[in-house]
This record gives sequence, C-alpha cells and structure tokens, in this order.
Amino acid sequence: MEKNESRPVRTDKTLLVLVLLLVIFGLVILFSASAYNGRVRFHDPAYYFKKQLFATALGLAVMYAVSQIDYHILVSMAPGAYLVSMLLSTAVLLFGQEINGSKRWLNLGPLSFQPSEFAKVAVILFLSWQISRTKKNTAGFGFMCRVMVTLLPIVGLVGSNNLSTAIIILGIGVVLIFVSNPKYMQFIGLGAAGIAFVAVFLAAESYRLERLAIWRDPEKYEKGFQTIQGLYAIGSGGLFGRGLGSSLQKLGFVPEAQNDMIFSIICEELGLMGAGTLILIFALLLWRLCVISTHSSDLQGTLICGGILGHMAIQVILNIAVVTNTIPNTGITLPFVSYGGTSVVFLLGEMGLALSVGSHRKPEAAYNKSKRLF
Repeated sequence: MEKNESRPVRTDKTLLVLVLLLVIFGLVILFSASAYNGRVRFHDPAYYFKKQLFATALGLAVMYAVSQIDYHILVSMAPGAYLVSMLLSTAVLLFGQEINGSKRWLNLGPLSFQPSEFAKVAVILFLSWQISRTKKNTAGFGFMCRVMVTLLPIVGLVGSNNLSTAIIILGIGVVLIFVSNPKYMQFIGLGAAGIAFVAVFLAAESYRLERLAIWRDPEKYEKGFQTIQGLYAIGSGGLFGRGLGSSLQKLGFVPEAQNDMIFSIICEELGLMGAGTLILIFALLLWRLCVISTHSSDLQGTLICGGILGHMAIQVILNIAVVTNTIPNTGITLPFVSYGGTSVVFLLGEMGLALSVGSHRKPEAAYNKSKRLF
C-alpha cells in the first residue's frame, strides 16, 4: 500500500447527483420499454421494473458501503478478487445457464449472477494494484506486454462465450496502461495485437462472422430484423419523440426492447432531445470521473477512476454504436439503463469506488476550483 497524505473530505456531490440522475432515468425508461413484454410474458407490466428496482436498491446500498471504505483496503484485496473472478468464469463454462446459445449466468438459488460483471471490477482493482507496485518501471513496450499478459487468463475465459465483455476488459487494460504511461507510439503495436485477438475470436465461432454479414446488409438476413426495427424506432422519434410510453417498436417489433436495444426506444419516445440529454449526462459523468482521477492523492486512486472512466466510456460508445448499426451487434448493455440486475449492482459499486477515491484525496485548490465550475 502506498503512503499518502490524503484525508477524508466531503462526498463528491456532483458525481453522486449525476449517478442518481442516470439511475432514475434508467428506471423510468425501463418501465416504459419493458411494460409490453412484461404484460405478455408474465401478466405484469411492471415485472421487469420491479426486479430492476430491487437490484438498484441493492446497488445503492453497495455504493454507499463501498464509498465509506478506504479504497487502499480494497486495492490490497485485488489479487484475491481477480482469482475469484477467474474461478467464477470457469464455473460459468462448466455449470452456467445457457441462454440464446451462450453461457453467461450462474444460478444461485432463485437468483442468477453474471460473473463477467464482477470480472470488470476485479480487473480494475487488480491492474491498479499491479501497476502501482511497478510505477517506477512503466515505460516501454515490455511493461505493456506484462500488463496485457496478466489479463489473458480472464480475457480467454470470458471471451469464450462473451466477446463483448472481453473487449471491454482489454479496453480497460489499455486505458490503465495509458494513464500510467501516456506515450502514443507504443500503442500502435498494442492496437495491432488487439485487432489480431478480436479477429481470432471472431473466426472461432461462426455466429460471430454471421453478425458481421448482418451488419453489412441487415435487410438480407432474417436476424437483421432487430437492427432494422431499431433504426425505424430511431428515425421515427424525430426531434422530440412520440412521448414517454408511446413507442410502437417496443410492441414486439424490437425483440427484448428493455435490453441492448433500449437506446432505440429512448430515441423513439423522447426524440433527439431526450437521447442527447442522456448522452450529455454520461459525458458529464465521464468528466467528473476524470476530475477525481486527476486530483487523486496517489497513483492507485488515479488508476481506479481511470479504469472506471474507461469502462463506462467504452460500454456507452459501443452500445450506441450497435443500436445505430455503426458496428456489428455485440450484445453490450447501456449502463444504468438497460435491464440487468447484476450489471446495475456492480456499476453502482464502481461509483462507490470513485466516491471513495474522491473522499480520500489531498486538499488541492485546483480540485476545489473545478468543483465550483459546475
């Protein structure tokens, strides 16, 4: 653990308000997007909403608990958390529940758990621990290779049935390497290696190559139906949308509208203004994480917030890119908005980590000045 002169200060209210705005927005739009599916499948239009509300309440409790813990304690537990994430990912391959051809969930009695969400947090903590221990030797391609080799076990386990999460984990690794050693040229080789990795995983499963073909010409394939209907939803929303709860595409046209494609329903019901407002809130959240990272009392805090920022940015960008058919479908959810109990619990846990970093910092005039600007 590094020595630092940080002291507890007030909670970062700006970050907290932004997180609560996203949570409330997510619950409202989820209820609208999922009401039809809930009524048809479970005879309860609030079925998905109630489950998400429970997970959100649990996540807020986790966020508060984590925010009260010195993040150095959590970083010291990172090697154990990383090992647990690998064991859970292995268990998914052996005993996981298969849904739509992929094993991504472990059943724990009446509850289901997605270990890949835990893996993202474990990777952020573990790389923060690893890099902070070698902070005097973070230059050069060798350091980059050592960090990425550390990620290969969990990337291989997760990527075997969840390529999108494996890409996010790799992205987190790249962001943390850049935070610790911001030199541009060495990332060319790393980028080439990343492209090669993605190409291998794409070729390993035929359905992934099929997604590439669907992306290029969705009208040619039956499975392109979801993409086309999502684009119809986006286009029909106009500037101000049809109105909250008035989407037509969620009535069975966009399959599982409450999941990956929920951004298309936002565009249809709230229009460009609603979608733009949501993107603005995400942008402000990323900005705030950047501020906390920049003014952290030590390298560990900087890396934690940098990793969380990278995770959030990658996931938001990829989800919106998929919905707009800018990239092939990858099955990535929209943070705080898409349906998923495991996801929202661990996302809020990450926000608790960021609040902990913000609450244990050196008092700096620059930090206080940046807070007054918002």
